[in-house]
Amino acid sequence: MELSIQDYAFLDAFDNLGSFTIDEHGKNKLNLFVLNINANEFNLKRLEELLIDPMIDYSLSRSVREQYKNKPATLTKKAKEKFIDYVNNKGELGELLLYCFLETHLKAPKILSKLELKTSTSLNVNGADGVHFLKLENGNYQLIFGESKTIASLTDALTDALKSIDEFKGEVNYKGNKKSGLPYEKSLISDHLGKETFTKEEKDFISKIVYPKKENDFEVDDAFGIFIGYEITIDEKDKKLQNEDFRKKVQKQIKEEVTNKFAHIRKKIDEFQLYGHNFYLYILPLTELDKNRKAIIRGLQS
Repeated sequence: MELSIQDYAFLDAFDNLGSFTIDEHGKNKLNLFVLNINANEFNLKRLEELLIDPMIDYSLSRSVREQYKNKPATLTKKAKEKFIDYVNNKGELGELLLYCFLETHLKAPKILSKLELKTSTSLNVNGADGVHFLKLENGNYQLIFGESKTIASLTDALTDALKSIDEFKGEVNYKGNKKSGLPYEKSLISDHLGKETFTKEEKDFISKIVYPKKENDFEVDDAFGIFIGYEITIDEKDKKLQNEDFRKKVQKQIKEEVTNKFAHIRKKIDEFQLYGHNFYLYILPLTELDKNRKAIIRGLQS
């Protein structure tokens, strides 16, 4: 039995600059995306348009979506109400983008998102930014916990993401909070199943992934999906280039910036002893990161 992934046009907002293996065993994948460029500018409006549909599925539980399936305007309104005020929160866009990349590029269906658990727009929920699962070619599965960071420095963002994962999976309570960490996250999934509109077959299937049993005919390993949004600086004189020349130069700059961080990623995985896990990294550069992050969220809320 399989849960279906959502069929969004989300990836049409980007050019994929490559999928890279960043370790010798081929376990960890880094996927580098850049927004479509229009007239020597990143096309933020196109991204806004293509985030509307996934925002609904990311923000609202299946039961709520089923309840309002014949009232699309109400459904959109309820999804927007779930978003924390864009000025006061830096995580929301990264969490949404991570969900979209895992769902559309990795083909890993969502089980639970952090935003579904928020009872009001002023409430933050600790823990993973989302939980997905992935069926592997060998028939086994991975339970994928999400972590997103939108920080200007690419090095700082990568470091913070891997440090957060180390704290999250550690035996010590995550950041002193008893209601977080891998065991608590899995208990949230179990609690969530009873409130959702999953069929009995779907609930049984998810339970087998979250709490594997000896009679399972597959193995399950915990893995992590990471979204990194960082700030790229483009030289003013480059903005005067011919459109095609601008695209080539900016994309070359981005690829060099990111590939130069592969050694840093490997170093941090070793430092935190995270090498038993698979990582799926999604990296996206933005100009004027804070300003444009707020502008995109403001556009989604309008």
